[in-house]
Amino acid sequence: MIGAPDRILAPLGRRRLPVVARREHGAYVVLSVADPEGPAPDAGQFCMLAAAARWGGGADERPFLPRAFSVARRHADGTLDFVLEDVGPGTERLCELGAGDDLWVLGPLGRGFARPRDGRRPVLVGGGVGIAPLAIWQDALGAAALVLLGFRDAAHAEGAALLRDARVATDDGSRGHGGLVTELLASELGSGGHAEVYACGPPPMLEAVRALCAEHDVPAQLALESGMACGYGACFGCVVPTRDGYVRLCVDGPVLDAASLERVESE
Repeated sequence: MIGAPDRILAPLGRRRLPVVARREHGAYVVLSVADPEGPAPDAGQFCMLAAAARWGGGADERPFLPRAFSVARRHADGTLDFVLEDVGPGTERLCELGAGDDLWVLGPLGRGFARPRDGRRPVLVGGGVGIAPLAIWQDALGAAALVLLGFRDAAHAEGAALLRDARVATDDGSRGHGGLVTELLASELGSGGHAEVYACGPPPMLEAVRALCAEHDVPAQLALESGMACGYGACFGCVVPTRDGYVRLCVDGPVLDAASLERVESE
């Protein structure tokens, strides 16, 4: 962990909050949720989300478990933005929500990003829906941050609009650099400079970031993904191995210091 910074603590219990806006960025849906009474989350923290209505397969079936989503942005009026992609029944239901629908929200939870050490320049590296926590972190860091984002194709690359001045890579070459976002990172680290890397994305991307940063002796903070059922450490469903033993991502992460990991395991 990165010095175990103090975290913003969630209020007790989940809150029923209204969706005030829904917009699409290519393959992604951004839901804006009014939370004027809630605490301002740290960049990298997440919330557990569940639709207030029709949250499950049917009246006689068990409801879906809540889903963990990073806070992508907090606006001055307390509105929270979440970035979603329809990849299964639970996310499909969340992506259907629009203004006027209600959402159960538990959070903010977990530990987020820590400021760059020793005056280092922040380099933000995102893959797919993993761009979400980097948006709020860019807001906090300001103009100093370099942003590198990788996507599957042009439709997914529409999500780059959620951050400012991002350099984009696409696997199929349909937008920006043709190839992996880690190729952009390798070029950046190879040119020298006093940097600290912040990354969120799929496990293979995070492992490549970890290895590159270790090779160049550059510190990195990684927001890891793992299946979460509760969000507050009770179920032990999100444990990951570190050099010092297993940790629960929902309370000890999701942001971990890359140096604490032998490797990023794929689920």
